[in-house]
Amino acid sequence: MSDSLPRDVKEAVASRAGHRCEYCGSPSEFCPDPLSVEHIVPRSRGGGDDYSNLALSCQGCNNFKFTSTESADPVSGMIVPLYNPRQHEWRDHFTWSADFTMLLGKSPIGRATVEKLQLNRTGVVNLRSLLRLIGNHPPDASR
Repeated sequence: MSDSLPRDVKEAVASRAGHRCEYCGSPSEFCPDPLSVEHIVPRSRGGGDDYSNLALSCQGCNNFKFTSTESADPVSGMIVPLYNPRQHEWRDHFTWSADFTMLLGKSPIGRATVEKLQLNRTGVVNLRSLLRLIGNHPPDASR
């Protein structure tokens, strides 16, 4: 998690996210790397440390997102905003494949985010398969 943020803020962000990556849905207790608090709009692009600009992210999603706030929709080619967990409703932009291993984009925002953050990278898909076997996937209420 970001070292410059107070511990109570980091804990509040993690709690709000249900201790799961807010992009790929991976739970903290099964991620190979600790989840971190990321800036939805990066500081380098004018984003601040306010609670509404913070999200819990796994290292993979954070690395693929980097400083991006938008990307191309692979269907239309149009540049669209990436999914923002503070502004967008997950169900409006994503759904699960029939076996719950793949995240599918339902909208330009969802499709662009799946592509840009590589939300179906091999390790995450394998983790989802295993978590499904033990009844820990898909995430409930919010997804």
